[in-house]
Amino acid sequence: MDPGTHFAFGTHPQHGFVASFTATMPAHLAHWFLTREQFEPVPDRPGLYRLTEPYRDGPRRTRQAVRDLRAQGYSVSADMGLDPDAPAAAPRPVWRHAVSDRRARIAQAAAMRSPQRRAAPTTTAPVARAIPPKPTYAPTVHLSAGRSR
Repeated sequence: MDPGTHFAFGTHPQHGFVASFTATMPAHLAHWFLTREQFEPVPDRPGLYRLTEPYRDGPRRTRQAVRDLRAQGYSVSADMGLDPDAPAAAPRPVWRHAVSDRRARIAQAAAMRSPQRRAAPTTTAPVARAIPPKPTYAPTVHLSAGRSR
């Protein structure tokens, strides 16, 4: 374990999910943090804490405790299954021909015309409205000499 580690998390055959603190962490502060993360002191084992109700989604709650303490700036050591930053599985190998076949299918689909698109509507000139002929007479305008009421 790294000398600067503050907390350690793991599994115990009798107590389930457990946590402990190192000498670099004050005991009263470690107790405060671990009890807030739903861990309780194990009787007759000073410095060892167990998760309360481990059957109620214990691995997820332990990983969350590790994540929370790291977010507070503490150095935390955890077993592989309880470390949220550990890779879940080894990366899978990439098959070159499978990738190139997929790319070829995508390129072929992109080059084809989509069956969902309709043919573009043909554009025609709008129908012109007939303008009425200009009247041959001039309308009479009556102007009054005074003000109108």
